[in-house]
Amino acid sequence: MRTIILTIVFIFSLANIFGQVINPKLTISHLTGDFYIYTTYNTYEGNQIPANGMYLVTNNGVVMFDTPWDTTQFQPLLDSIQLKHNKTVVMCFATHWHSDRTEGLEYYKQQGIKTYTTVLTDELSKKNNKKRAEILMTKDTVFNVGQYFFETYYPGQGHTTDNIVIWFKKEKILYGGCLIKGVDNDDLGYLGDANVTAYASTLKKVQKKYRNPKFIIISHSDWNNINSLKHSLMMAKELKKKNSR
Repeated sequence: MRTIILTIVFIFSLANIFGQVINPKLTISHLTGDFYIYTTYNTYEGNQIPANGMYLVTNNGVVMFDTPWDTTQFQPLLDSIQLKHNKTVVMCFATHWHSDRTEGLEYYKQQGIKTYTTVLTDELSKKNNKKRAEILMTKDTVFNVGQYFFETYYPGQGHTTDNIVIWFKKEKILYGGCLIKGVDNDDLGYLGDANVTAYASTLKKVQKKYRNPKFIIISHSDWNNINSLKHSLMMAKELKKKNSR
């Protein structure tokens, strides 16, 4: 009996060990065409939280949107992209000043990658001792990289005072970052730097400007449900009502 018990304990120990080993620090998923979602993880309030970013493979190199949250995955992401596509990352955009978006900016800048944020994001990054980009956008901008076009858009204050979204008109892909939450979320997440009264109107501007997206990419939840913007707007309206009482 003692031998059986010890064997069972050993098997469960192995399961735990291998469970930890096979838990990936970086995953890359194909979205559509030349678009890919990468996910890294970090600990927030004792829980492992996924952080989604995106990259686009163009004829002129790879464009990355936001950086890994996990500092150990800056180079592994570059290596994975090189191995998978035989291309290097040439540009990187951060969509607001929080670490889950900007943490890798300095590292990528040192690798010769052009890094971008808005002027407002840079001001907040400097104030909060976060990583900063090399190139600052003073207004909403349309970029042409290889065969692809995309635009940056600042809709107003929401998750943070500086959050932007990125739109791919031809492909109808909306990269919403942390401004938009998943349909599985019961609230709008961390609001310590948010504008709770403006959040709803900001989301409404995004909804009005970019109609019928085929994909909405969000930072911390599953991006497969296209109703994430609608759900986030509903929660933002409820939050505004609650705070106006």
